Amino acid sequence: MTTDELVVEINGPVAVATFNRPAARNAMTWAMYDGLVEFCERVDDDPEVRVAVLRGAGGRAFVAGTDIRQFLEFRGAADGIGYEQRIERVIGRLERVGTPTVAVVEGYATGGGLSIAAACDLRICTPDAKFGLPIARTVGNCVSMSTYARLVALLGQSRTLHLIYTAGFVDGAEAARVGLASELVPADALYARVGELCAQLASHAPLTMRASKVALRRLREHSLPPDEDLISMCYGSEDFREGVDAFVAKRPPRWKAR
Repeated sequence: MTTDELVVEINGPVAVATFNRPAARNAMTWAMYDGLVEFCERVDDDPEVRVAVLRGAGGRAFVAGTDIRQFLEFRGAADGIGYEQRIERVIGRLERVGTPTVAVVEGYATGGGLSIAAACDLRICTPDAKFGLPIARTVGNCVSMSTYARLVALLGQSRTLHLIYTAGFVDGAEAARVGLASELVPADALYARVGELCAQLASHAPLTMRASKVALRRLREHSLPPDEDLISMCYGSEDFREGVDAFVAKRPPRWKAR
């Protein structure tokens, strides 16, 4: 379970997964996504675990999305559909963990990192947190219908579109104000507060919390429409290939809308 890129620790009722690529702002590799699923399985298989915590190493990022270099392997729309389905299986598995899940956000939670944080039950962040989905500025892709639904559930439709259209960021204070973060904590008090929260959650009735999280998920998931046409449009486009090439080359992309 524990690897160089995803470090897992279990201390009594608290399981902690640390995304550990600080030099890359903890950008996710395929192996890290697979490791996150294994972490979820381990949490659910351990009757002693009552809280699962996700955090990023280094203090500069929670997770700054998927490692874009992996997109260089993509050849068309089918690769994009396969990718979004794969990521949704990971995010969906995280969302279905039986115990409360807490994302501890310092620095960037962007792209796939925002999706991971949004799938957690609670998001504790510091003032320097930066939540964003800057895909309109970077590689020109889209996300799954489930991810859009999670963001709308947290932010509302208008703020979700504003976040995506502007390719900007929501800082910690704004995230707490609009409901994207459940709690804002000063950086120097962050892990003391996380410890207090974990102890509190571990002491509460687990079935009450489980029923509540499942009920809210069912409300959000009711009759989600298909999304393969939208994913095909973006990932199968010239713009997506241009966006990936430009990102890797560290130059501005030249969009053509095709």
